[in-house]
Amino acid sequence: MSGTKTPSRRKFLQGAAIVSIVVAGGVVYRGVDRGAFTNSQGPAYEPWKEWRSAQQGTPLALVQSAILAANPHNTQPWMFLVGEDSIEVYADEQRNLGSFDPYLREMHLGLGCAIENMLVAAPSHGFGVALSVDRGILEPLKGPGELRRVASLDLVPNPPRLTDLYARDLYSVIPKRHTNRGSYRARDIDPAALERLLLAMDNFGEVRLDIWKRGEEQREVFDRLTLEATEQIIADKEMAHDSDAWFRFTPEKVQQFRDGPTLEAAGMNPALLAIAKMLPPVSAEQSHAVWLANTRDRVPASPIVGTLSVRDLYDCQQTIEAGRAWQHMHLLATTLGIAMQPINQAIEVVDREGRVGNEPHMTGKLAQLLATDQWRPTFAFRMGYPVFAALPSPRRALDDVFRETRLET
Repeated sequence: MSGTKTPSRRKFLQGAAIVSIVVAGGVVYRGVDRGAFTNSQGPAYEPWKEWRSAQQGTPLALVQSAILAANPHNTQPWMFLVGEDSIEVYADEQRNLGSFDPYLREMHLGLGCAIENMLVAAPSHGFGVALSVDRGILEPLKGPGELRRVASLDLVPNPPRLTDLYARDLYSVIPKRHTNRGSYRARDIDPAALERLLLAMDNFGEVRLDIWKRGEEQREVFDRLTLEATEQIIADKEMAHDSDAWFRFTPEKVQQFRDGPTLEAAGMNPALLAIAKMLPPVSAEQSHAVWLANTRDRVPASPIVGTLSVRDLYDCQQTIEAGRAWQHMHLLATTLGIAMQPINQAIEVVDREGRVGNEPHMTGKLAQLLATDQWRPTFAFRMGYPVFAALPSPRRALDDVFRETRLET
Protein backbone atom coordinates (compact mmCIF):
# COMPACT_ATOMS: atom_id res chain seq x y z
CA MET A 1 0.00 0.00 0.00
CA SER A 2 3.08 2.27 0.03
CA GLY A 3 2.55 5.40 -2.04
CA THR A 4 -1.23 5.02 -2.33
CA LYS A 5 -3.61 7.70 -1.16
CA THR A 6 -5.98 6.75 1.65
CA PRO A 7 -8.93 8.79 2.92
CA SER A 8 -8.54 10.24 6.40
CA ARG A 9 -11.11 9.29 9.01
CA ARG A 10 -12.06 12.95 9.25
CA LYS A 11 -12.99 13.12 5.56
CA PHE A 12 -14.80 9.81 5.78
CA LEU A 13 -16.84 10.94 8.77
CA GLN A 14 -17.52 14.38 7.31
CA GLY A 15 -19.14 12.62 4.39
CA ALA A 16 -21.02 10.44 6.81
CA ALA A 17 -22.29 13.54 8.59
CA ILE A 18 -23.87 14.81 5.35
CA VAL A 19 -25.65 11.49 4.89
CA SER A 20 -26.82 11.72 8.51
CA ILE A 21 -28.42 15.11 7.90
CA VAL A 22 -30.23 13.84 4.80
CA VAL A 23 -31.81 10.96 6.69
CA ALA A 24 -31.99 12.74 10.04
CA GLY A 25 -35.01 11.02 11.51
CA GLY A 26 -33.80 7.49 10.89
CA VAL A 27 -30.25 8.28 11.91
CA VAL A 28 -31.27 9.77 15.25
CA TYR A 29 -33.29 6.66 15.98
CA ARG A 30 -30.35 4.49 14.95
CA GLY A 31 -28.06 6.64 17.08
CA VAL A 32 -30.13 6.04 20.19
CA ASP A 33 -30.37 2.35 19.39
CA ARG A 34 -26.60 2.07 18.93
CA GLY A 35 -25.66 4.17 21.95
CA ALA A 36 -24.32 7.09 19.91
CA PHE A 37 -25.14 9.56 22.66
CA THR A 38 -23.76 7.53 25.57
CA ASN A 39 -20.32 5.97 25.87
CA SER A 40 -18.82 3.07 27.81
CA GLN A 41 -22.04 2.00 29.50
CA GLY A 42 -23.45 -1.38 30.52
CA PRO A 43 -22.11 -4.53 32.22
CA ALA A 44 -18.99 -4.64 30.03
CA TYR A 45 -17.73 -1.47 31.72
CA GLU A 46 -18.73 -2.24 35.32
CA PRO A 47 -15.26 -3.56 36.32
CA TRP A 48 -13.93 0.00 36.03
CA LYS A 49 -16.47 1.08 38.66
CA GLU A 50 -16.30 -2.00 40.89
CA TRP A 51 -12.56 -2.04 41.49
CA ARG A 52 -13.12 -0.73 45.02
CA SER A 53 -15.83 -3.14 46.10
CA ALA A 54 -16.61 -5.38 49.03
CA GLN A 55 -13.40 -7.31 48.23
CA GLN A 56 -11.34 -4.65 50.05
CA GLY A 57 -8.47 -6.17 51.98
CA THR A 58 -8.65 -9.57 50.25
CA PRO A 59 -6.65 -11.14 47.42
CA LEU A 60 -9.70 -10.67 45.18
CA ALA A 61 -9.17 -6.91 45.37
CA LEU A 62 -5.78 -7.39 43.73
CA VAL A 63 -7.38 -9.38 40.90
CA GLN A 64 -9.94 -6.60 40.45
CA SER A 65 -7.02 -4.28 39.78
CA ALA A 66 -5.30 -6.83 37.52
CA ILE A 67 -8.21 -7.06 35.08
CA LEU A 68 -7.97 -3.31 34.42
CA ALA A 69 -4.40 -3.57 33.15
CA ALA A 70 -3.19 -2.78 29.65
CA ASN A 71 -3.00 -5.77 27.31
CA PRO A 72 -2.65 -6.44 23.57
CA HIS A 73 -5.78 -5.78 21.53
CA ASN A 74 -7.78 -5.94 24.77
CA THR A 75 -7.61 -9.74 24.58
CA GLN A 76 -7.37 -9.96 28.39
CA PRO A 77 -5.30 -13.17 28.18
CA TRP A 78 -5.27 -14.00 31.88
CA MET A 79 -6.71 -16.36 34.44
CA PHE A 80 -6.08 -16.47 38.18
CA LEU A 81 -5.95 -19.13 40.89
CA VAL A 82 -6.69 -17.33 44.15
CA GLY A 83 -5.98 -18.59 47.66
CA GLU A 84 -6.00 -17.08 51.13
CA ASP A 85 -2.37 -15.97 50.86
CA SER A 86 -1.43 -16.43 47.21
CA ILE A 87 -2.41 -15.66 43.63
CA GLU A 88 -1.21 -17.68 40.66
CA VAL A 89 -1.29 -16.01 37.23
CA TYR A 90 -2.01 -18.09 34.13
CA ALA A 91 -1.70 -17.31 30.45
CA ASP A 92 -4.98 -18.13 28.74
CA GLU A 93 -3.37 -19.16 25.47
CA GLN A 94 -6.71 -19.57 23.70
CA ARG A 95 -7.07 -15.80 23.84
CA ASN A 96 -4.21 -15.38 21.37
CA LEU A 97 -3.77 -13.08 18.36
CA GLY A 98 -2.63 -15.80 15.96
CA SER A 99 -0.17 -14.58 13.34
CA PHE A 100 -0.29 -11.10 14.89
CA ASP A 101 1.50 -12.46 18.00
CA PRO A 102 2.95 -15.81 16.92
CA TYR A 103 5.30 -16.26 19.90
CA LEU A 104 2.76 -14.96 22.47
CA ARG A 105 5.25 -12.21 23.28
CA GLU A 106 2.62 -9.49 23.43
CA MET A 107 0.37 -11.79 25.45
CA HIS A 108 3.10 -12.01 28.09
CA LEU A 109 3.61 -8.26 28.04
CA GLY A 110 -0.07 -7.98 28.96
CA LEU A 111 0.36 -10.51 31.77
CA GLY A 112 3.22 -8.39 33.08
CA CYS A 113 0.87 -5.39 33.09
CA ALA A 114 -1.71 -7.33 35.14
CA ILE A 115 0.97 -8.42 37.61
CA GLU A 116 2.19 -4.84 38.05
CA ASN A 117 -1.33 -3.64 38.82
CA MET A 118 -1.54 -6.26 41.59
CA LEU A 119 1.83 -5.23 43.00
CA VAL A 120 0.72 -1.59 42.99
CA ALA A 121 -2.61 -2.45 44.64
CA ALA A 122 -1.21 -4.78 47.32
CA PRO A 123 0.00 -2.19 49.87
CA SER A 124 -3.36 -0.41 49.87
CA HIS A 125 -5.02 -3.69 50.83
CA GLY A 126 -2.58 -4.57 53.59
CA PHE A 127 -0.39 -7.03 51.69
CA GLY A 128 3.29 -7.41 51.09
CA VAL A 129 4.11 -9.46 48.00
CA ALA A 130 6.87 -11.84 46.96
CA LEU A 131 6.68 -12.25 43.17
CA SER A 132 8.01 -15.34 41.41
CA VAL A 133 7.96 -15.50 37.60
CA ASP A 134 8.29 -18.92 35.97
CA ARG A 135 11.21 -19.42 33.63
CA GLY A 136 10.63 -20.29 30.01
CA ILE A 137 11.14 -19.40 26.36
CA LEU A 138 8.25 -18.05 24.33
CA GLU A 139 7.39 -20.37 21.47
CA PRO A 140 4.63 -20.67 18.88
CA LEU A 141 1.53 -22.58 19.92
CA LYS A 142 1.41 -26.19 18.79
CA GLY A 143 -2.34 -26.52 19.34
CA PRO A 144 -5.38 -24.47 20.32
CA GLY A 145 -3.72 -23.30 23.52
CA GLU A 146 -4.14 -24.05 27.21
CA LEU A 147 -3.90 -22.44 30.62
CA ARG A 148 -0.22 -22.18 31.55
CA ARG A 149 1.09 -20.73 34.78
CA VAL A 150 3.52 -17.84 34.37
CA ALA A 151 3.86 -16.37 37.86
CA SER A 152 2.80 -16.56 41.49
CA LEU A 153 2.36 -13.90 44.16
CA ASP A 154 2.83 -14.91 47.80
CA LEU A 155 0.96 -12.52 50.09
CA VAL A 156 1.86 -11.60 53.65
CA PRO A 157 0.03 -9.19 55.97
CA ASN A 158 1.57 -5.74 55.77
CA PRO A 159 -0.44 -2.82 57.20
CA PRO A 160 -0.74 0.05 54.72
CA ARG A 161 1.71 2.91 55.26
CA LEU A 162 -0.10 6.21 55.06
CA THR A 163 3.16 7.96 54.25
CA ASP A 164 3.71 6.04 51.00
CA LEU A 165 2.14 8.71 48.81
CA TYR A 166 3.77 7.47 45.60
CA ALA A 167 2.21 4.00 45.90
CA ARG A 168 -1.16 5.47 46.85
CA ASP A 169 -1.09 7.83 43.87
CA LEU A 170 -0.39 4.98 41.45
CA TYR A 171 -3.10 2.84 43.01
CA SER A 172 -5.68 5.62 42.80
CA VAL A 173 -5.28 5.99 39.01
CA ILE A 174 -5.67 2.29 38.15
CA PRO A 175 -9.26 2.90 36.93
CA LYS A 176 -8.27 6.16 35.21
CA ARG A 177 -5.45 4.72 33.07
CA HIS A 178 -6.66 4.20 29.51
CA THR A 179 -4.82 3.90 26.21
CA ASN A 180 -5.29 7.17 24.36
CA ARG A 181 -5.24 6.62 20.58
CA GLY A 182 -6.32 10.17 19.80
CA SER A 183 -4.39 13.29 18.88
CA TYR A 184 -1.87 14.79 21.30
CA ARG A 185 -1.14 18.49 21.74
CA ALA A 186 1.99 19.95 20.18
CA ARG A 187 3.17 21.05 23.64
CA ASP A 188 6.39 19.41 24.84
CA ILE A 189 6.36 17.13 27.87
CA ASP A 190 7.20 19.02 31.05
CA PRO A 191 10.91 18.28 31.78
CA ALA A 192 10.25 17.50 35.46
CA ALA A 193 7.48 15.08 34.54
CA LEU A 194 9.66 13.39 31.95
CA GLU A 195 12.46 13.04 34.49
CA ARG A 196 10.08 11.31 36.89
CA LEU A 197 9.10 8.83 34.19
CA LEU A 198 12.73 8.11 33.34
CA LEU A 199 13.71 7.63 36.97
CA ALA A 200 10.83 5.21 37.57
CA MET A 201 12.35 2.84 35.03
CA ASP A 202 15.34 2.31 37.35
CA ASN A 203 13.14 -0.19 39.20
CA PHE A 204 13.18 -2.49 36.16
CA GLY A 205 16.79 -3.47 35.69
CA GLU A 206 16.21 -5.97 32.88
CA VAL A 207 14.45 -3.39 30.72
CA ARG A 208 16.07 -0.57 28.72
CA LEU A 209 14.12 2.62 27.93
CA ASP A 210 14.91 4.77 24.89
CA ILE A 211 12.99 7.92 23.97
CA TRP A 212 13.20 10.31 21.03
CA LYS A 213 11.84 13.82 20.67
CA ARG A 214 10.60 15.51 17.53
CA GLY A 215 13.35 16.76 15.27
CA GLU A 216 15.91 14.15 16.27
CA GLU A 217 17.36 12.02 13.47
CA GLN A 218 16.60 8.75 15.24
CA ARG A 219 13.06 9.96 15.82
CA GLU A 220 12.49 10.34 12.10
CA VAL A 221 13.78 6.79 11.60
CA PHE A 222 11.39 5.48 14.26
CA ASP A 223 8.41 7.26 12.70
CA ARG A 224 9.29 5.90 9.27
CA LEU A 225 9.71 2.32 10.52
CA THR A 226 6.36 2.48 12.33
CA LEU A 227 4.56 3.59 9.17
CA GLU A 228 6.41 1.01 7.07
CA ALA A 229 5.45 -1.76 9.48
CA THR A 230 1.81 -0.64 9.50
CA GLU A 231 1.73 -0.90 5.71
CA GLN A 232 3.27 -4.39 5.87
CA ILE A 233 0.72 -5.61 8.41
CA ILE A 234 -2.20 -4.31 6.37
CA ALA A 235 -0.79 -5.99 3.24
CA ASP A 236 -0.37 -9.30 5.11
CA LYS A 237 -3.84 -10.85 4.81
CA GLU A 238 -3.30 -13.36 7.62
CA MET A 239 -2.06 -10.77 10.09
CA ALA A 240 -4.82 -8.33 9.18
CA HIS A 241 -7.46 -11.05 9.52
CA ASP A 242 -6.23 -12.21 12.93
CA SER A 243 -6.21 -8.63 14.18
CA ASP A 244 -9.64 -7.76 12.75
CA ALA A 245 -11.22 -10.81 14.40
CA TRP A 246 -11.05 -9.06 17.79
CA PHE A 247 -12.78 -5.81 16.81
CA ARG A 248 -16.16 -5.18 18.47
CA PHE A 249 -17.90 -2.37 16.61
CA THR A 250 -21.52 -2.84 17.72
CA PRO A 251 -23.03 -2.48 21.22
CA GLU A 252 -24.23 -6.07 21.04
CA LYS A 253 -20.73 -7.43 20.38
CA VAL A 254 -19.22 -5.25 23.10
CA GLN A 255 -21.61 -6.54 25.75
CA GLN A 256 -21.43 -10.13 24.50
CA PHE A 257 -17.64 -10.49 24.45
CA ARG A 258 -16.50 -7.70 26.79
CA ASP A 259 -13.10 -7.55 25.10
CA GLY A 260 -11.37 -6.35 21.95
CA PRO A 261 -10.96 -2.85 20.44
CA THR A 262 -14.09 -0.72 20.21
CA LEU A 263 -15.18 2.53 18.60
CA GLU A 264 -15.17 4.24 22.01
CA ALA A 265 -11.50 3.37 22.49
CA ALA A 266 -10.46 4.42 18.96
CA GLY A 267 -9.42 7.93 19.98
CA MET A 268 -11.96 9.91 17.97
CA ASN A 269 -13.27 13.40 18.56
CA PRO A 270 -16.45 12.91 20.68
CA ALA A 271 -18.67 14.47 17.99
CA LEU A 272 -17.21 12.25 15.28
CA LEU A 273 -17.55 9.24 17.58
CA ALA A 274 -21.29 9.86 17.89
CA ILE A 275 -21.61 10.02 14.11
CA ALA A 276 -19.52 6.88 13.61
CA LYS A 277 -21.74 4.94 16.02
CA MET A 278 -24.81 5.87 13.99
CA LEU A 279 -23.37 4.38 10.81
CA PRO A 280 -23.09 0.74 9.78
CA PRO A 281 -19.77 -0.86 10.80
CA VAL A 282 -16.93 0.10 8.49
CA SER A 283 -15.32 -2.51 6.28
CA ALA A 284 -11.91 -3.99 7.05
CA GLU A 285 -10.44 -1.96 4.20
CA GLN A 286 -11.86 1.29 5.60
CA SER A 287 -10.62 0.42 9.07
CA HIS A 288 -7.13 -0.29 7.74
CA ALA A 289 -7.11 3.00 5.83
CA VAL A 290 -8.01 4.89 9.00
CA TRP A 291 -5.31 3.08 10.98
CA LEU A 292 -2.70 3.91 8.35
CA ALA A 293 -3.79 7.56 8.16
CA ASN A 294 -3.73 7.93 11.94
CA THR A 295 -0.28 6.36 12.10
CA ARG A 296 0.98 8.71 9.41
CA ASP A 297 -0.51 11.77 11.14
CA ARG A 298 -0.37 11.11 14.87
CA VAL A 299 2.95 9.36 15.42
CA PRO A 300 5.15 12.13 13.94
CA ALA A 301 3.04 14.76 15.73
CA SER A 302 3.54 13.19 19.16
CA PRO A 303 6.06 15.01 21.37
CA ILE A 304 7.86 11.81 22.37
CA VAL A 305 8.09 8.22 21.16
CA GLY A 306 10.10 5.43 22.71
CA THR A 307 10.86 1.75 23.11
CA LEU A 308 11.30 -0.71 25.94
CA SER A 309 13.96 -3.31 25.15
CA VAL A 310 15.16 -6.59 26.66
CA ARG A 311 18.25 -8.66 26.01
CA ASP A 312 16.33 -11.78 24.93
CA LEU A 313 13.17 -10.98 22.97
CA TYR A 314 11.54 -14.33 23.73
CA ASP A 315 12.54 -14.85 27.35
CA CYS A 316 9.39 -15.18 29.47
CA GLN A 317 10.75 -13.45 32.58
CA GLN A 318 12.19 -10.51 30.66
CA THR A 319 9.00 -10.07 28.66
CA ILE A 320 6.86 -10.01 31.78
CA GLU A 321 9.20 -7.47 33.38
CA ALA A 322 8.88 -5.28 30.28
CA GLY A 323 5.09 -5.48 30.64
CA ARG A 324 5.39 -4.48 34.28
CA ALA A 325 7.58 -1.54 33.28
CA TRP A 326 5.03 -0.33 30.72
CA GLN A 327 2.13 -0.56 33.16
CA HIS A 328 4.08 1.25 35.86
CA MET A 329 5.12 4.01 33.48
CA HIS A 330 1.57 4.37 32.16
CA LEU A 331 0.13 4.65 35.68
CA LEU A 332 2.70 7.28 36.60
CA ALA A 333 2.03 9.16 33.36
CA THR A 334 -1.67 9.17 34.23
CA THR A 335 -0.94 10.92 37.53
CA LEU A 336 0.95 13.55 35.51
CA GLY A 337 -1.82 14.11 32.96
CA ILE A 338 0.20 12.49 30.16
CA ALA A 339 -1.45 10.25 27.56
CA MET A 340 0.22 7.15 26.15
CA GLN A 341 -0.40 4.64 23.36
CA PRO A 342 1.42 1.45 22.30
CA ILE A 343 2.61 1.55 18.69
CA ASN A 344 4.16 -1.89 18.36
CA GLN A 345 3.83 -2.44 14.61
CA ALA A 346 7.57 -2.67 13.88
CA ILE A 347 8.12 -5.29 16.59
CA GLU A 348 5.10 -7.25 15.41
CA VAL A 349 6.72 -7.37 11.96
CA VAL A 350 9.89 -8.72 13.61
CA ASP A 351 7.84 -11.59 15.08
CA ARG A 352 6.21 -12.23 11.74
CA GLU A 353 9.53 -12.30 9.89
CA GLY A 354 10.88 -14.87 12.32
CA ARG A 355 7.79 -17.05 12.24
CA VAL A 356 7.50 -17.32 8.45
CA GLY A 357 11.25 -17.44 7.84
CA ASN A 358 11.61 -14.13 6.00
CA GLU A 359 14.82 -12.13 5.99
CA PRO A 360 15.01 -10.18 9.28
CA HIS A 361 14.92 -6.76 7.66
CA MET A 362 12.98 -5.06 10.46
CA THR A 363 15.20 -6.67 13.10
CA GLY A 364 18.23 -5.07 11.48
CA LYS A 365 16.56 -1.68 11.16
CA LEU A 366 15.58 -1.64 14.83
CA ALA A 367 19.12 -2.65 15.83
CA GLN A 368 20.43 0.32 13.83
CA LEU A 369 17.89 2.57 15.55
CA LEU A 370 19.16 1.56 19.00
CA ALA A 371 22.78 1.42 17.79
CA THR A 372 23.20 -1.94 19.52
CA ASP A 373 22.46 -5.61 18.93
CA GLN A 374 22.63 -6.37 22.67
CA TRP A 375 19.10 -5.09 23.30
CA ARG A 376 15.93 -6.00 21.38
CA PRO A 377 12.88 -3.69 21.38
CA THR A 378 9.82 -5.49 22.70
CA PHE A 379 7.47 -2.52 23.17
CA ALA A 380 7.07 0.85 21.43
CA PHE A 381 4.91 3.80 22.42
CA ARG A 382 4.11 7.47 21.97
CA MET A 383 3.25 10.02 24.64
CA GLY A 384 1.93 13.54 24.94
CA TYR A 385 -0.76 15.72 26.46
CA PRO A 386 -4.14 14.60 25.07
CA VAL A 387 -6.57 16.69 23.10
CA PHE A 388 -9.45 14.55 24.38
CA ALA A 389 -9.64 12.19 27.34
CA ALA A 390 -9.54 8.47 26.54
CA LEU A 391 -12.55 6.28 27.16
CA PRO A 392 -12.35 2.87 28.89
CA SER A 393 -12.40 -0.44 27.07
CA PRO A 394 -14.79 -3.28 27.96
CA ARG A 395 -13.60 -5.81 30.53
CA ARG A 396 -14.65 -9.30 31.52
CA ALA A 397 -16.16 -9.70 34.97
CA LEU A 398 -14.19 -10.89 37.97
CA ASP A 399 -15.99 -14.23 37.95
CA ASP A 400 -14.87 -14.84 34.35
CA VAL A 401 -11.15 -14.81 35.10
CA PHE A 402 -10.85 -17.41 37.83
CA ARG A 403 -9.30 -20.75 37.09
CA GLU A 404 -10.30 -21.60 40.61
CA THR A 405 -10.71 -19.73 43.86
CA ARG A 406 -10.51 -20.95 47.43
CA LEU A 407 -12.21 -17.85 48.74
CA GLU A 408 -15.81 -16.82 49.14
CA THR A 409 -16.72 -14.48 46.29
